[in-house]
Amino acid sequence: MFGVLVIGVGGGLVILSWLVKPLNRREVDLETYECGMPLLDTARHPFDVKFYLIALTFVLFDIEAVFLFPWAIQYKQLALYGLVEMGLFILILAFGWFYIWKKGALEWK
Repeated sequence: MFGVLVIGVGGGLVILSWLVKPLNRREVDLETYECGMPLLDTARHPFDVKFYLIALTFVLFDIEAVFLFPWAIQYKQLALYGLVEMGLFILILAFGWFYIWKKGALEWK
């Protein structure tokens, strides 16, 4: 029953989108754009390395921040040992952040 419902809703949405689409498409509707800006160059244009450094830094610290949540949940059971361990963890993260900041990896020019 659930499968029939899923197929029915999915098919109904496809048919509904086909019914309400514009009848005539303009050339501007088919052009590629990013964030409302018209395409100025080809897609083969290389990105600056700073973009990748900032993206990797974000992913690194975002993943590391996930480890703070289990610690926060078990904080009372871990007591002083848990506090010291998490303090060292945050200190290592702060050192890494300071290092990439001093190296200029976060400067966008």
